[in-house]
Amino acid sequence: MEQRTERKYRKEREDIIFGIRAVIEAVNADKELNKILIQKGLHKELFEELKSALQGKNYFLQFVPVQKLDTLTEGNHQGVIAMIPPISYQEIEPLVDALLEKDEKPFIVVLDRITDVRNFGAIARTAECQGAHAILIPSKGSALATSDAMKASAGALNRIPICKTNDLKNTLFYLQQSGLRIIACTEKGNVPLYETNLRGSVAVIMGSEESGITSDLLNMADIKARIPMKGEIASLNVGVAAGMVFYERTRQEIRG
Repeated sequence: MEQRTERKYRKEREDIIFGIRAVIEAVNADKELNKILIQKGLHKELFEELKSALQGKNYFLQFVPVQKLDTLTEGNHQGVIAMIPPISYQEIEPLVDALLEKDEKPFIVVLDRITDVRNFGAIARTAECQGAHAILIPSKGSALATSDAMKASAGALNRIPICKTNDLKNTLFYLQQSGLRIIACTEKGNVPLYETNLRGSVAVIMGSEESGITSDLLNMADIKARIPMKGEIASLNVGVAAGMVFYERTRQEIRG
């Protein structure tokens, strides 16, 4: 029993930071955090200090019932828990610059508001298998690299760089200016996937499970590709669709 409790405590310490003071110290040190969970209606002097520490920071905050926090730790969380990502996020710009300097053709997977961690993990697994150089996600409104996503990816999230951006539209513009073609995969596309040139330097956008790719990003795309379908259901699970798109790129690259 004692050994099992020790393992549980060690796992918690790896995944979360709890307690107002501990979270404040992490914020002041600019530690990478997936999100900060704050108890609804929390009114404490230290909480005011936490709010002050968060000023000008870009952390994702979520206000939750105290019961939610109680399920995450047996420790004295004081109404605040911060989630630690199991990976270190990277910057896309230096990664792409380095690839271009080596005369490699960047293959970047862009996930626009994919919120299901299992889809995120599955896409990461397929992207790694098919040779993608990186996955780009928005800082907010997206599934992040959590332990559940890591499990769904079969460890691929440790092998493929995951890059976050505060402004997905501007980052896509940077990729476009760097010579990457922007390919949006959407049922609204006018080019069948098998007629879409996926070779070379590309950024492939996969859209939200609910509403697809945002109109701003669609308007930026050089090509809007669609997966032909014969059934009555109008769309595919995004993880399945991503697998089809990535495989088609590999097929084209092999055939030359």
